[in-house]
Amino acid sequence: MNPVVLGLVLLLVALVIAALVLVRLAGRYQERDPLEERLYQYLAEGRTVRSIEEFEMEQPFTERVLIPMARRVGEFLSRFTPQKALLTAEQTLVRAGMRGKIDPAMLLALRFFLAVVFLGLGILLGRMAASPTFRRLTLVMGVGFGLLGYYLPMLWLRSKINRRKKVIQKALPDVLDLISIAVEAGLTFDGALQQVVERWDNEVSVEFGRVLREMQLGKSRRDALRDMAQRIDLPELTSFVAAVIQAEQLGVGLTKILRIQADGMRLKRRQRAEEEARKAPIKMLFPLAFLIMPALFIVLLGPAVFILMKSALGQIFGF
Repeated sequence: MNPVVLGLVLLLVALVIAALVLVRLAGRYQERDPLEERLYQYLAEGRTVRSIEEFEMEQPFTERVLIPMARRVGEFLSRFTPQKALLTAEQTLVRAGMRGKIDPAMLLALRFFLAVVFLGLGILLGRMAASPTFRRLTLVMGVGFGLLGYYLPMLWLRSKINRRKKVIQKALPDVLDLISIAVEAGLTFDGALQQVVERWDNEVSVEFGRVLREMQLGKSRRDALRDMAQRIDLPELTSFVAAVIQAEQLGVGLTKILRIQADGMRLKRRQRAEEEARKAPIKMLFPLAFLIMPALFIVLLGPAVFILMKSALGQIFGF
């Protein structure tokens, strides 16, 4: 089959699926649910209550149409996706701090959409290439671009995970200092965590706030802390959680343990900074050699080259 025809067929299939989802979504919104019936009863009693359609029309177009459509497509694709892949996607979203913003179904829909778009783009670029060799490899280019679009969201999530880990790793020693000071002042460990949540606004405070909410819902402190360490997957935090659980089991005071943990993390942070400082000259070698030095040579040696060329031409042609 002609690659152009194949690309057009794939794009047509994607558009048909999107249209079916929109039709299904529109039919779903046309049905009146019990909540809407209760609102109409309030209206019949003379109370000024706006209908659901008015509330929905006040929302942006993305929340009214695009996000529900993407979720429906993702739920359809999740039926054919292995359960292990869905669990891996959910863990990746949790570690990236995207829990509650993107669910695995929407992630699947995004990956499918980008795969189809990049596939069509690769086929189009292959057909527009001037070289016959590239035109013969149109289908290969399309498949390569499609795989790139499929894995691009996962690469983005992994980059967010790494940035989030660095933020937590950098702030953790100062947070442990605050916890140890609060414990020394007479607060319990839970009260010290509450102080961190109230006084800090970073990823560590968000995770500690989730730990406190889980404990309020009935989960034990040990399980809540272990779940937090598993979500973040950071060696320093895992060591801190293990030390706290061990101190709780043995009945040892937390103040000294927290001080030791904070000092060790601060030492590791200083060592990482020194390591990054030693790597800086090597990282600067490429831009220095290929970007800065050529421009510097042109500025410094350019006038001399023109003078030498003019002198040489004058000696040759006698002017």
